[in-house]
Amino acid sequence: NRSTQNTKRFSHLQQVTSSVSLQVNFVVCQLCALLSAFWFRLFLHPSKTSPVIRHVVATLLGLYFALFCFGWYALHFLVQSGLTYGIMILTGVEHMHKYCLLVALSYLSLCQITRVYVFDYGMYSADFTGPMMVITQKITSLAFEIHDGMARKEEHLTPGQKILAIRRMPSLLEYFSYNCNFMGILAGPTSSYNDYIAFIEGDPRRHRDQEADRKSNNKLRQSEPSPNTEVVRKVATSFFCLLVFLSVCKVFPVERNIDDDFIANVPVYAQVVYLYLSMLTTRPKYYFVWTLADAINNAAGFGFNGYDEDGSPRWDLISNLRILNIELATSFKVFLDNWNIQTAHWLKRVCYERCPYHPTAATFILSAMWHGAYPGYYLTFLTGIVITLAARAVRHNVRPRFLHSPTHKLVYDVITWAATQIAICYTVVPFVLLSVGPSLKFYRSWYFGLHIGCILLAVALPVKPRHLRLKDQQKNLLQRKVQHHLEDTARNCSQKEKDT
Repeated sequence: NRSTQNTKRFSHLQQVTSSVSLQVNFVVCQLCALLSAFWFRLFLHPSKTSPVIRHVVATLLGLYFALFCFGWYALHFLVQSGLTYGIMILTGVEHMHKYCLLVALSYLSLCQITRVYVFDYGMYSADFTGPMMVITQKITSLAFEIHDGMARKEEHLTPGQKILAIRRMPSLLEYFSYNCNFMGILAGPTSSYNDYIAFIEGDPRRHRDQEADRKSNNKLRQSEPSPNTEVVRKVATSFFCLLVFLSVCKVFPVERNIDDDFIANVPVYAQVVYLYLSMLTTRPKYYFVWTLADAINNAAGFGFNGYDEDGSPRWDLISNLRILNIELATSFKVFLDNWNIQTAHWLKRVCYERCPYHPTAATFILSAMWHGAYPGYYLTFLTGIVITLAARAVRHNVRPRFLHSPTHKLVYDVITWAATQIAICYTVVPFVLLSVGPSLKFYRSWYFGLHIGCILLAVALPVKPRHLRLKDQQKNLLQRKVQHHLEDTARNCSQKEKDT
């Protein structure tokens, strides 16, 4: 028995050591990627270097960092990308997007299941399936954008789909560069293919030019904005978040929410406060990873998104989060819109906009499948469906009653902020606990209160179906256009009369 216990302790020590080593490798690789990004922008600038050279260097550096961080597991990145590129070439554009989604997601799921049930269950580490999740987003986004550009009629596309639609098949080098470039191979974020190619070729706003943006685009051509200030700000923010996480992550362990003594002896209001604090202290690690990844892309010159009204350059084209908006969110939708932004865009473009039936449920299920094989993920996203429907019902039916005065609006915002934060924490606990048993134990300690309450709200408060809401939006937009046209016509007539 002593020998068995010693073996288990040694095995656990090896697991912890391996996990720490992988995390250190990840941070070291990201810091090297940051330095490489500055070099890439300064010495391989599009004005000095051909797109082919930029593609080759970005791809080789990405594969080198992947091999350093994950060893030969990084070959999965090439296999997944190679399989889907073959599908794109061999199948027609009419159904290519469906096959790519099926194959890329199946390959990712196979790797995730193998890691969970063959390797150590529940070990948080910089595992190789993390980058594969981002590559899966890129593969499927690209396939759908090619389908939009080469298989669908222009009049059937939404304005967003028109901007991102791809009119030609990418070369093998462009494809691997997009999927495996050093700026995003370890932690993303996902970007559209058109945005990435425009960055490589040195015209980052080319395909997004609009009539209203001509002035800003002319300004860009005259003087390319420097990202240095934004990079310094984001790097400082990311390491501040890392320090916060390392300082407080052990103070409020999430597991205490399911401790028997804690449930039995701590008052309900204190349990609610502790739940909020325990989940609040888990978020800075995501802030660190995503903000640093954003800084790396900006340092290379990628992520420019035009100018503000005051002429300041914006570097948020591929940003993955807005920290203040997350912490001050007053609705479930606002929280989701500012958390993992590029994944939300991917889910919207690939699933929500295209799914004819129950798009909200389908989107949450796809998100759960994409995240991995842990049962806690599915509990979180299934709970998210119920809470999203209830939040939508409350917003449509209750919010208009509080907009008549600033005081009422402030009261509404305070109440909805507290409700949103608790609902998010309640939803995400299984995502952290991972297993079914502990997750259900937590929900039982709350008597499944939010589940029951949200189901009742979703049933009791009517919300128009999505297609009717879209019709109303189009009708209102048309009415505003007609009104503006009439006003312009009246002004022109009045001016002509004055001139006469």
